[in-house]
Amino acid sequence: MSRPLLMSRPPRRGRVLGIALALLAALAPALALAQDPGSIFDPAAPQARSVASFFILVLVLAALVFLIVEGLVVYVLLRFRGRAGDPDPPPNYGNRRIEIIWTTIPVILLAIIFVLMWPVMGAAENAPADAYTIDVVGHQFWWEFRYPQPNAIVANELHIPVGEKIRLQLQSADVIHSFWIPRLNGKMDLIPGQVNEWVLQADAPGEYVGQCAELCGIQHAWMLLRVFAEPRAQFDAWVAQQAQPATAPTNATAQRGAQLFIAQACGNCHAVRGTANPGGVAPDLTHVGSRTTLAAGAITNTPANLQRWLHNPQDIKPGANMPTFKLSDDDVNALATYLEGLK
Repeated sequence: MSRPLLMSRPPRRGRVLGIALALLAALAPALALAQDPGSIFDPAAPQARSVASFFILVLVLAALVFLIVEGLVVYVLLRFRGRAGDPDPPPNYGNRRIEIIWTTIPVILLAIIFVLMWPVMGAAENAPADAYTIDVVGHQFWWEFRYPQPNAIVANELHIPVGEKIRLQLQSADVIHSFWIPRLNGKMDLIPGQVNEWVLQADAPGEYVGQCAELCGIQHAWMLLRVFAEPRAQFDAWVAQQAQPATAPTNATAQRGAQLFIAQACGNCHAVRGTANPGGVAPDLTHVGSRTTLAAGAITNTPANLQRWLHNPQDIKPGANMPTFKLSDDDVNALATYLEGLK
C-alpha cells in the first residue's frame, strides 16, 4: 500500500521570516498612527490622556490573551500532531473544568475593563457648571460653531481658550456625525433631534486637527475641522472680532464681487452679517477671509484655491451641496476679491 502524500514543510528560516513579515505588516498601521500629527498617542489634554492610557491598557490585555491562546494552539499542534498512518484519536466530548475556566476568565477581564472605563467616560463628558459653552452643529459636510456672544458664528475652525474646560453641545442638522479631536478627547456622536454634551480642553496653545468619525455621506472624509487653542485674552479678542458685521468693500473689484454675491443669490445659503444676505443653510461667510482652510479643510484658504472653488466646487469636493454657477473668469476674480476681504 502506498504511503499518503505529505506536504513538504518550508525551511525553518523561511517560516521565521514569514512570521516576522506578518508581524511587521500587522504593526505598520499602529506605527503610522503613532507618528501622525493627530494621533491619540500624542495627547494634549487630560481627557485625551485618559483615553490613550485606557486604550493602551486594553491593547496590552488583548495582546496577552492573543499570545496565551495562540501559544496554547501552537503547543497543541506541535505536541499532539499526528503521524502518517496514525489512527484518528478518540473523540472528547468536553471538559467541564476547562469550560468553566475559559468562561470565567473573559468575564473577569471584561468586568475589569468596564470598571476602568467608567471614570474615563466621566472625564470626557463632565464639564463644570460654569464652563464656557459652544454649540456645535454637524452638516453634510461641514461644521458650524455658535459662541455665546451674539452673532459669533463660524465654520470649520473652532477657537478655545487654552487650559480651560469647554462644554460643547453637539447636535446634527441632517444625519449622524461624530466629533473627534484625537489629541484632545475621544469621539462623541451628533444625532438629529438630540443634544449631546462633550468636554474639550487643550493644555498648550496650538492647532489641533479633527474630523468626522462617522460615515455621513460621499464627502465624509473631507469633513475636517481645526481647533485653535490660544491664551484667554487672545481668544476674547478673536470672539469679539467674529461677532462684528462684515466690513463693506472699498475697491471697485470687491464692490463688483459684492454685487455678484447678491445677483447669484449666494446670500440665500451663505450669511454675511451686516448685509441683506440671511443665509442659514451653508457656512457663514462674514469673516471667511480670516480662515485657514476652505470647504471644511479640503483646501487651504488662498486666493488661487478660492477661485478654483468658485469655478467648480464639485471638482474639489464632489457631492457637496454647493452648485457650480459657471461664472466667467472676471466674475470669479471679483467674487473672490470680495470674499478675501471679509476678515
